[in-house]
Amino acid sequence: MARLSESSLPVGADGRADPIPIVVDLDGTLLRSDVLLESLLAVARAQPMVLAKVPFWLVRGSAVLKRQLVTLAPIDVSTLPFDIGLLEYLREQKSAGRRIVLASGSDVQIADAVARHCGVFDAVFGSDGHVNLTAVRKRNRLVAEFGLKGFDYIGDNAQDLPIWAVARFAMLAGPSARLIAQAQSVASVQRVFVRNSPALGTYSSAMRVQHWLKNLLVLVPILVGHHLYEPIFLRNAMLGALCFCFAASGTYLLNDLLDLRTDRQHPRKKLRMLASGELPIAHALCMLPCLWLAALLLAMWLPIGFSYALWVYILLMVAYSMRLKDFAIIDALVLAMGYSLRILAGGQAVRIAVSPWLLVCSSAMFFGLALLKRYAELAALRCGTGTQTRVRAYRLTDAAVVAGLGGAAGCIAVALLALYPVIEPSDHARWPIWLVCGCVLFWIGHMWLMADRGQIHDDPVAFSLRDPVSRIFGLVTLVVLLVTT
Repeated sequence: MARLSESSLPVGADGRADPIPIVVDLDGTLLRSDVLLESLLAVARAQPMVLAKVPFWLVRGSAVLKRQLVTLAPIDVSTLPFDIGLLEYLREQKSAGRRIVLASGSDVQIADAVARHCGVFDAVFGSDGHVNLTAVRKRNRLVAEFGLKGFDYIGDNAQDLPIWAVARFAMLAGPSARLIAQAQSVASVQRVFVRNSPALGTYSSAMRVQHWLKNLLVLVPILVGHHLYEPIFLRNAMLGALCFCFAASGTYLLNDLLDLRTDRQHPRKKLRMLASGELPIAHALCMLPCLWLAALLLAMWLPIGFSYALWVYILLMVAYSMRLKDFAIIDALVLAMGYSLRILAGGQAVRIAVSPWLLVCSSAMFFGLALLKRYAELAALRCGTGTQTRVRAYRLTDAAVVAGLGGAAGCIAVALLALYPVIEPSDHARWPIWLVCGCVLFWIGHMWLMADRGQIHDDPVAFSLRDPVSRIFGLVTLVVLLVTT
């Protein structure tokens, strides 16, 4: 059924203020998010052990659960993703003299905070810790307050059908064609606020598909072991890389879910799919276990040692997202371990023993890159934000220490790589390794210089893929390695 346009019917009559109030829902309607899920994630981030109490609160009722969550982890409503078009419409109607009412199934404390932030609401109804104000309960409350057909109602899902049935006019926020047809069968639909549904690009962006290139580290063992051109080795290594692509995307989603509040306060991270509300939280919560399950199922086609390494990686990244990223230096060490685990897993996938020397060298390099990322974030905040501004557990005053430690780690990694053909001699020439060392040493210096100038805004690897200098030296390094292999 065709959608109605947003201006299909006038709101007022004869140019005078309409005496019928507009009642608007909160979750999924005024907000492009769900407050209950936001509260659960906020508690998971602040007090993860408290989540064990959630089933007991839920047994006592949804209203009890909502009140407990809001009390434990208050939400900063100023950062929530509002539907700007709908909010502007409400402000226009408010200016025209209509009463605007917020009626939400969310806890009334959250609803009151939203009302104060928006400044357009004349009354607020919400769950009070005893009564869960949704569906039929909300319908009865609104009929008791305004009478049958005594209000217009804006909602977004099938639970609002009983309310639209007793409203004068129904207005729908971001509905599907099916919901529009259902609403028209029970009410007179006056207005539809159209939203773009999540597209394939929305999901791929949330999964950070552009970062999958990092998982080619799984191929390092067959590269240094001179098995790159053997089909069975290459097949297993590529399958292992795909497993890490899915596993890493799951950890990205988990990290973004737990960092919603801080991401929304960041000038660039607020544009991420979850923080901006482009991707519903419920979709991400469904995608996360599916991605990890897909990674673990694919890993069953590889030696058991690879599965162990993959499990360790997932558990390590969960611990990082939940707590370890809040500790300075430890966060960089954990990230370095995550990258080194890719190399170790690559060896397990093809049953090649990975040299401890290579693992130590790579760990030092990745530790330096992790600190480079933190330093880049500190450098971006350097101008006009004050010395107490933080990047996770780091202060702006820590920038010099972070730079010194990160630069030293990178140089140590290059030195270890240069010594490798001396400590473990082989029949191959040493000069290709030393040529690679020169390229890597130049690249490290270049990247730290770019970070200090504030040109690296997020991930160093993502920056290097866009940076012409990094591309040239990366290509030279790759050609040398392939020719040597």
